[in-house]
Amino acid sequence: MTSHPVAPVPERLFDDEREQRWRARFTATRMSRPGWARDAPDRSVYTSNASGTTEVYAWDRATDTHRQVTERKSGTHSVTLPPDGETIWWFADTDGDEFGHWVTEPFGGLPAGDAAAPAVPGVEDGYPAGLDIGRTLTVAGTSTDAGTRIWVQRGTEDAAVIYAHAEDGGVGGLSEDETLLAISHSEHGDSRHPAVRVVLVADGSTVAEKSDGPGKGLSPIAFAPVAGDGRLLLVHERRGREELLLWDVLADTETELLLDLPGEIAADFSPDASFLLVWHTHAARTRLHSYDLATGVLTELPVAPGCVGSADVRPDGTVEYTCSSAAEPATVRALHPDGTDRVLLTPPGDRAPGSVAVEDLWVEGPGGRVHALVARPADVTGAAPTVFSLHGGPHHADEDRFSAVRAAWVEAGFVVVEVNYRGSTGYGSTWRDAIEGKPGTTELADVAAVLDHCIAAGIADPDRCVVEGWSWGGYLALLAVGTQPQRWAAGLAGVPVADYLTAYADEMEQLRAFDRALFGGSPAEVPDAYRTASPLTYVSDVRAPVLVLAGENDPRCPIQQVDNYLDALAARGDVAYEVSRFDAGHGSLVVEETLRHIATEIDFARRAVG
Repeated sequence: MTSHPVAPVPERLFDDEREQRWRARFTATRMSRPGWARDAPDRSVYTSNASGTTEVYAWDRATDTHRQVTERKSGTHSVTLPPDGETIWWFADTDGDEFGHWVTEPFGGLPAGDAAAPAVPGVEDGYPAGLDIGRTLTVAGTSTDAGTRIWVQRGTEDAAVIYAHAEDGGVGGLSEDETLLAISHSEHGDSRHPAVRVVLVADGSTVAEKSDGPGKGLSPIAFAPVAGDGRLLLVHERRGREELLLWDVLADTETELLLDLPGEIAADFSPDASFLLVWHTHAARTRLHSYDLATGVLTELPVAPGCVGSADVRPDGTVEYTCSSAAEPATVRALHPDGTDRVLLTPPGDRAPGSVAVEDLWVEGPGGRVHALVARPADVTGAAPTVFSLHGGPHHADEDRFSAVRAAWVEAGFVVVEVNYRGSTGYGSTWRDAIEGKPGTTELADVAAVLDHCIAAGIADPDRCVVEGWSWGGYLALLAVGTQPQRWAAGLAGVPVADYLTAYADEMEQLRAFDRALFGGSPAEVPDAYRTASPLTYVSDVRAPVLVLAGENDPRCPIQQVDNYLDALAARGDVAYEVSRFDAGHGSLVVEETLRHIATEIDFARRAVG
């Protein structure tokens, strides 16, 4: 491996009050919405960066006491509670590599010197593929190079495999009486459009199957939380967008829930299964509704202004949720049955400073209208240096939510443009699936259309446009500087796919399955498609300076394929580039590491655009 120039980390980005402000947005304590135990709802868990690293915390609502549960070098972000709330379960991986197993410890804390114990004895280490903790048994999914396994563990017995297949799959959920298990699977070879099987937990025998055929996915959400109720709530896409389906597995009848809302829909049952809590996402904003299952009445809930994130219904009917906007940081809130809405929890310390609101931009692109969000510094007029910040996924979307990253770029004087290119969610199945067979170049055609519009409208300075992103967005940034070299003054790529052929060989099996579905086969079956989509193919065409940030333990975009790309840049000898390597996985849960990443990116972009 060639030695590569290391990107410097500036001590400061600003010489005035902006320095404290941009850092405070990252260092301010953040917390997730607390989840609770079904049968002991006073016992809750959440994650927070209060210690400087994202870790698990316990909250006993009865005594209003909080306790930090985990303390690990690379942080912890996956946690849940069993129904009785007696223990806390969290996922133990190694240095952010996402490979490991669930462990458990008492809700009140471990005795001195003790360590959390394996939660499901007998289950292999792997990448998580779902978990459902019942009152009498536990179902856990694992993914390894061998494929998917789903395990059932009863009492003190070791877990036994109830399902195994080479293709991607996972736990869909247990019925309330714990006799039925829904499994999401891609035995047909398309993990992007899964099918559903329901089996008997007792022996794994099939009770029912449901598939909507090629190109149409079915995703199980949950069984109705009522004993003996065989209704399974699913998301379907029969009409070109994500909508809701109730499938009575025992009667083998189904009901499509037709909600008169634009955009896409997700939902979950209330605790008594009398209504659904409905997330409605449209034009990069998400709001909450309730849907009465007896009357079919849909009611918008009077939650706080902004974009809703996580939400759930308490046993007393209170809806707890998170909400933010581009201008206002997130709050954890409670909407009570009488309509009272309040802040549920206030994290310790000062609140993160706000930022600027985003503007909506709709641009005609080669595949239809492209939606983008634009954030402009308050004191900038005319064409300005602009960063096109591309989201990961690719099946994800930028929304009108608070982002300390976006705010830092704005603080530094850049216009920020976030493009929900083809492949993004929230705009229908056709938009999401338009990248099939030709990923990378399809998204960048939409980015180019938005870039051209921003230049023509006097928003972006054509000589000072930077393309930036992490994960899939980092991949697109590298592909952009190679396939659109005339457009970009710099490319900044965090944890990217850089050499697709090597990435496929080294990545986790769940992503290999995703890639096979996306490309129409493996690299052995469709090699030209992978080469066309690989940034390494175009490394000889790169002209702009390139910054790459990569995690040493990344299972999604592994380090070797990043090194291959950097070695190819080095072999050219005529293009400026720098690299920042960090000891974590697909990003970092450590606040100081994140601050270094953002400072490195902004400093590199400033030097590139002058």
